[in-house]
Amino acid sequence: MSGAGGPEPHGEDAFGDDAFGNRPGAGRHGGGRPRGRSDEGHADDPGGGRGGPGRGDETGIPPEPIGPPRIPPPRAAAEDCGHWPGALDAGIPAPRRPGYGPAEPPSTVAGPGPGPGPGTAPEPEAESEPEAAAEPGPTAGPTAESAPVPRPPSHDLLRSLLGAWALTACSQEETAAVEDHLNDCNSCAEEALRLREAVGLLHSEHSLDLDPLLRSRVLAGCLGRRPARIPVPSWAAAYDAEAARLDALLRDMGEAEWRAPVRLKWFDGERLTGRDTTVEGVIGHLMVVDGLIAASLGLPDPLGTTAPGSPSERTETYWRTGPAAASGTEPRPNIRELWREQGHTLVRTVSFAGRGVSDLDVPYGDFALPLRDAFLDRAFECWVHAGDIAEAVDYPYEPPASAHLKAMIDLCARLLPGTLAERRRAGLAAPPRRLVAAGSPGRTLHLEVEGVGGGDWYIPLDSPAALASPEEEVAHIALDGEAFYQLAAGHVPPAEAAAGQSGDIEAIRDVLYATASLSRL
Repeated sequence: MSGAGGPEPHGEDAFGDDAFGNRPGAGRHGGGRPRGRSDEGHADDPGGGRGGPGRGDETGIPPEPIGPPRIPPPRAAAEDCGHWPGALDAGIPAPRRPGYGPAEPPSTVAGPGPGPGPGTAPEPEAESEPEAAAEPGPTAGPTAESAPVPRPPSHDLLRSLLGAWALTACSQEETAAVEDHLNDCNSCAEEALRLREAVGLLHSEHSLDLDPLLRSRVLAGCLGRRPARIPVPSWAAAYDAEAARLDALLRDMGEAEWRAPVRLKWFDGERLTGRDTTVEGVIGHLMVVDGLIAASLGLPDPLGTTAPGSPSERTETYWRTGPAAASGTEPRPNIRELWREQGHTLVRTVSFAGRGVSDLDVPYGDFALPLRDAFLDRAFECWVHAGDIAEAVDYPYEPPASAHLKAMIDLCARLLPGTLAERRRAGLAAPPRRLVAAGSPGRTLHLEVEGVGGGDWYIPLDSPAALASPEEEVAHIALDGEAFYQLAAGHVPPAEAAAGQSGDIEAIRDVLYATASLSRL
């Protein structure tokens, strides 16, 4: 082919060879160039040959590219490149700049062909024309526009999250999106309400503690079939039950929980006060105060024979010396086991002692209580301090059984007249309005405790020896069992007690303050 674009005058075949089997430009004397070379710029072929850029003198035909044709690689699927539908919302990316795209395939290696003949110098290669530089695309860089705002979740997606939202299993972002959607979509709001109600039926929010009445019911059933040979006195049953409940709370505690801080609170007669200790310190306090009953029954005192008689002084002595020094043993003993064994010993002793032991006096320093009341006092202390421990370790704790709770409230009501008289002697209560002979009816306050273990009690106001009578009622206080517990334990100020009041305001104030004064360390 001569590059003129027409048929060859020497009769080339379809592959471009002449009638003698030679390639064009190879010459009759073997002076051609190797095959595969470009014929551009050859003196005998001004048109550039087959691969030339101009195809002879023809006009209007664009020049062919130099070298092998560039075939674009196959396009990747959307899933393979990480872009899903809608990922190009920000615009089509700019084309690659020259030099940053995939490398061009290497030139095709020429196959064997007739080489230069002898005595013939090889002709120099023609320099290929440089390709036209591609138009540079826009350079990547920070744009003035901000990042595209993500589209809000669809209605179907939010509706599919309602079940997880009802189970509180959504993330914070999903919860916020669902709750915003519920404000605008009535159908989803109704569905969410039905799902939330269904979740409430899956499990009930009950305490993990056993029913306080379970132990009493089991024992009653057992004793109904076979009565105990040595029964526990009824006035000691409340202490036995509360000590067992507190021991169940302590049984699974780890070392860190035994060191948990506990705030003990009480009312000192004028204001609330408190003391910081640990769970171990609270159990030690209960053990040394129970030692007052142990000493009265002739049992070993945990603080020894020279221990003080006041509950607060005994506690301070124990906290100063520590459990190891108090027991005289090393290493430090298990305070829970010491306290629990002492409690079992107390209950066994009074069970074997007979009926007359209930009137034995137990000294509390400035006052004394009969043994039956001392056991109720210790049961109330177990309940109060078990609540303090449960609050410190963030664990629920239920009130005592109804019969035991009523016996504890009855003890507090019986102690109120004497406490009122002590406060009058200290100048902390109003003087008596009307003194009467011992055993005669006098001014009376009606104390009503509502709920489980509640009842009605009548408190003489002017003298402990006066007889309380409903006909002489001048004031009425009504409060539930939890409010009475908080007040008698010294956990709330008397002025803030949740109590219904009617009648003599001064008498009501004196009784509320006297109830709070029953608390102590």
